[in-house]
Amino acid sequence: MGCASIPWRSGITVLTQQSLFVGGEPVPENKTAGAVAAQAQAPEQHALAKRLPASVYFGTSSWSFPGWRGLVYQGDNLDETRLARQGLASYAQHPLLRAVGVDRGFYAPVPKSTLQRWFGEVPEDFRFLLKAHAALTTPKTARRPAFLQAAPQVFLDPAYACKEIIEPAQQALRHKLGVILFQFSPLGERVWRYRRELLERLDQFLSELPLGSYAFEWRDVEIFGDDYAEVLARHGAIHGLAAHPRLPSLTQQARGLPVSGPLVIRWLLAQNLAYQEARQRFAPFDQLCEPDESTRLEIAGAVKAAAASGREAIVIVNNKAEGSAPLSVTRLAETLG
Repeated sequence: MGCASIPWRSGITVLTQQSLFVGGEPVPENKTAGAVAAQAQAPEQHALAKRLPASVYFGTSSWSFPGWRGLVYQGDNLDETRLARQGLASYAQHPLLRAVGVDRGFYAPVPKSTLQRWFGEVPEDFRFLLKAHAALTTPKTARRPAFLQAAPQVFLDPAYACKEIIEPAQQALRHKLGVILFQFSPLGERVWRYRRELLERLDQFLSELPLGSYAFEWRDVEIFGDDYAEVLARHGAIHGLAAHPRLPSLTQQARGLPVSGPLVIRWLLAQNLAYQEARQRFAPFDQLCEPDESTRLEIAGAVKAAAASGREAIVIVNNKAEGSAPLSVTRLAETLG
C-alpha cells in the first residue's frame, strides 16, 4: 500500500547500471549466478559515511525487503526469499549500513553454518546484532506463540543459551559479533508480581555465561530500577534501549543504568501505531512516511555521547519506525554528521 507522501531521497542519487563509474564509487561486480546487485550510492552518501565516527554502526532489522530496490538493491525479481538468502553481501556494500539486526534468531537458533557464511559476506569492520531464541526469554507461565509450541522450556537457561546461541555465534562471527540481544515480550502482572525473583534469576543466568556482550531489551516499565541496574553492572551486561510505544523515552530508560560496553539502541516502531498497522501503512518501505524528529535527535544525542566517551554504538532501525529503515539511517547520519 505505502504512504501517500512523496519519497524522500536526501543525499541519495539513484544511479543506473551505466552510471556506476560516473561520480559515485563503483560497486564491485558480483559474478555469482543469480546474485543480488547492490544499488550504487551517490558520492554524498560515501562522504557522509566518512564523516561518522568509526565507532558508530548503523544498520537495519534484517535485509530482505524488496521495497529497498533503488535504495539498497537494484535489479528485478527481488522477492523476500531471494534477498534473505543472497542479499546480505549487497546490503553490506551500502556505506552507511555497517551493522544488521538478525531478527530470525528470535524464532529459532541460527545454524552455525549460516553464521559462518554470513561472516564471509560482510566487511571486516561490520557488526551483527544477533537476537537470542525467544525460548530463553519466555517464562513457563507466559502465553507461548505458535513458533514456540515445540520449543523446550528453557527460560533463562544458561546451558541452552551457551550451546545453541552463544558458542555458535562467537565461533562463527568472531570479531563481527557486536552483541547478543535477549528480547523479552510483555510479561504481564503474573510475572512482575515476582520481580525480585526474576532479577535473581537474571543475576544467576548472567553469572554462568561466558565472556561476551549481552544486551537485554524489555517491553515492561516494571523492569527499571536500581536493583536491575546493579545486576547489569555486576556482570558487565547492557540494557538495550528500545524506541517503542510501550516504553518511556530513551533518555528516561538510560537514566541510572551502567554505561560500560557498547551503546545498543533499536528504533522499532512509530509512537502512534501498532506493529501491524505500521506494517500495512508503510509497506513497501521505500519512503519516509512519518518522520519522527524527536526520536531521531534523541538517538543522535546518545550516539554522540557514546562516541565521545570511546564506546561503540550499535543502532538498528526498523522499517516500522518511520517507513523506511535505510532512509531513516541516512537522516540519522546527517544529524550526526
